[in-house]
Amino acid sequence: MSGAGDFDLYRPAEEHEMLRESVRALAEAKIGPHAADVDERARFPQEALDALVGSDLHAVHVPEEFGGAGADALATVVVIEEVARVCASSSLIPAVNKLGSLPVVLSGSAELKERYLRPLAEGRAMFSYCLSEPDAGSDAGGMRTRAVRDGDSYVLNGVKRWITNAGVSDYYTVMAVTDPEKRTRGGISAFVVEKGDEGVSFGAPEKKLGIKGSPTREVYLDNVRVPADRMIGAEGTGFATAMRTLDHTRITIAAQALGIAQGALDYAKGYVRERKQFGKPVGDFQGVQFMLADMAMKLEAARQLTYAAAARSQREDGDLTFFGAAAKCYASDAAMEITTDAVQLLGGYGFTRDYPVERMMRDAKITQIYEGTNQVQRIVMARNLP
Repeated sequence: MSGAGDFDLYRPAEEHEMLRESVRALAEAKIGPHAADVDERARFPQEALDALVGSDLHAVHVPEEFGGAGADALATVVVIEEVARVCASSSLIPAVNKLGSLPVVLSGSAELKERYLRPLAEGRAMFSYCLSEPDAGSDAGGMRTRAVRDGDSYVLNGVKRWITNAGVSDYYTVMAVTDPEKRTRGGISAFVVEKGDEGVSFGAPEKKLGIKGSPTREVYLDNVRVPADRMIGAEGTGFATAMRTLDHTRITIAAQALGIAQGALDYAKGYVRERKQFGKPVGDFQGVQFMLADMAMKLEAARQLTYAAAARSQREDGDLTFFGAAAKCYASDAAMEITTDAVQLLGGYGFTRDYPVERMMRDAKITQIYEGTNQVQRIVMARNLP
């Protein structure tokens, strides 16, 4: 196993830091000012989408040959991290664009890549990922959505649940059962479904604890006819593609957790320097200093693990499955602890919506749940110990 500091071997670190500075400036100027309103009204962060598209930061992972920036895995992490620092909902634009389109990148035909990656890169479309169902979350073997061959097409029927940016995205990577006998061992296939396909509809937005600006809906597939050339990879390879995708994209959830935690730490640090009690800044008290030190230590440990996982994602190392799960699990647990401590450091003010740390605490919770709960991540790690 190579060392945790090897993430800088495939791209000069200066380029990533220059990217960080530019994304942070954009996020603070054009995304952060709308974050509270996006959360309060549970509305899609259109300002963030416009800003990200305008700076070609909405889907930086798309290869250059299809009009994208061709950014490496660490650069994608940096973009998501810096957007999440000011608005977690907005960070799901680049994160889910990667999640939804990565199956096409990994397994799609040249024609499929040209057809769907180019509009994504140009900001003319967004991508979502449809794996979970009402009775199939971590257990993909319980999947009920069916795809039945009919001539040159497949007819899809089923319900997908917990679909991020559903209704806003134009394209959906949909996993469906093509062979009920085989299930996850060659019985699931992947397809690109378009929002405008006849028979596609969406449920009402879920009323969530956090990430309220990113719509989460059910996707209904009612006799949706999809041309066979929209299958991603060969029939029966969908589950393998889905799992390979998650190996890479769990790192983007770790990045989101890092950003949320960094935003909470930054705000709390500034607050305790200004807030005075007993005649001096609260930050002068040793107990508060210990809290800040622990928060910073956990955050930096999570960052190093996440960046090491990003290096493995870029190289497609054999231990990527372990590192992807570890980064997602550790960073999200750290984010929950750090944001909770940030609320504590602000006292009563931290418990109000007038200050951003309570929003950050609510947003952090989902990072422990989606793309596989942290309990599932521990199972994945145990099965893939280096």
